[in-house]
Amino acid sequence: MTSAAALDAAAALAPSHPATSIDSLPWLARALTADAEASAFDAWGSSTVVDENVGAPVLPRPLFDELHRRAHLAAEWPVGNAGVLHVYGYLLSDTPTPYGLKRERWLTDDLARACGLPAGALLPWTGTRTLLQRVTAAASAVLGHPDALVEHVGARHARIALTSATAGSAALAYAVDDLLVTMFPVADATAVRAGLGAPRLRWNAA
Repeated sequence: MTSAAALDAAAALAPSHPATSIDSLPWLARALTADAEASAFDAWGSSTVVDENVGAPVLPRPLFDELHRRAHLAAEWPVGNAGVLHVYGYLLSDTPTPYGLKRERWLTDDLARACGLPAGALLPWTGTRTLLQRVTAAASAVLGHPDALVEHVGARHARIALTSATAGSAALAYAVDDLLVTMFPVADATAVRAGLGAPRLRWNAA
């Protein structure tokens, strides 16, 4: 079974057998344990599992609860840790969105290349570091760009940074109060900047 097919099978199990779903992907179970032991989720803020484009949760609640249990994190549905949800939860989401499945950002090379990384650098099941650790490093580097946009939303501050793509996708990274929320590829960084509008919490930040 290919890794993509394994994700499909695990996603199908998630609503009724979330523990079995995760355990069917040994690299995922190991990553959750390693990241919990390393307190790696502390670099990430809060996010809602309700997608702003879909208007509905992109993960079933049993999987939401099991992921946070393994990460040793308290969470109250539908708000959880953004690293748990956006990095690992999205791998097991089979909810269609206008931009495709959420997991595609980790399965294709668009985002890795936009971050200046080699092909395959963000594949979930490869490398000596967990996916969360690799994504944390890549997103932090993007957010360090000097032309990042800072927004103030009430007492909170958010940072939006995009790489400049000469060909292919750009990478967008987003943080709130210096905690990571998400990272994903965008086809046109200039269009994204132009469409930001009034400051608000974005990309499912909570």
